[in-house]
Amino acid sequence: MEERKVTPVDPVIEEEKTEKQPPRLLFNRWDLNEVEIKDPGLVRYINLRSAIVPYTSGKFTRQQFGKGEMLIVERLINRLMQNEMNTGAKQRAIRITQDAFEIVYRKTKKNPVQVLVDAIANAGPREETVRLKYGGINVPKSVDTAPLRRVNAALKFIAGGVQSASHKSKKDVSECLADELIAASKGDTKAYSISKKEERERVAIASR
Repeated sequence: MEERKVTPVDPVIEEEKTEKQPPRLLFNRWDLNEVEIKDPGLVRYINLRSAIVPYTSGKFTRQQFGKGEMLIVERLINRLMQNEMNTGAKQRAIRITQDAFEIVYRKTKKNPVQVLVDAIANAGPREETVRLKYGGINVPKSVDTAPLRRVNAALKFIAGGVQSASHKSKKDVSECLADELIAASKGDTKAYSISKKEERERVAIASR
């Protein structure tokens, strides 16, 4: 009797087809399951799978490269805390981010976490320079940027743009953050984060 060949079925794929994942709501409002990371190089370092409450009390700082395991929204919140106005005020930074997400949704009708992910993908530099020493002379050399460093730089540029726009301005900080995220997600060169990224890449191209 001739044997029938049975094609093995991946249980994970089968489970995804049969069962719809329950919503994981950030701030009890934004579904993280809807967010798609379009840049394949950043999938590992933009975490949307951990706790939906953006407050892990330094859990991931005890291990090397632990930042990649932290919820990306909490990483943005922590970055907003790194200035003289918000140092140590995490609840204030959380409120700023929450209000900014509401403004982003009102202006774009999109999931604000998706807008944040797109902004990080657009604002992260792909190329930068290092200094090599040849016979006592420092020579700049262009190198590719590691994915985790791209995320770190993008968050730094976004937070810098928010601080620059809100300093000595009547505009609310949450509005500045929302405008920066929307502009960066579209790749608008008028955004502070995009201009900083292009400046860094321009220097790297000149050092090739």
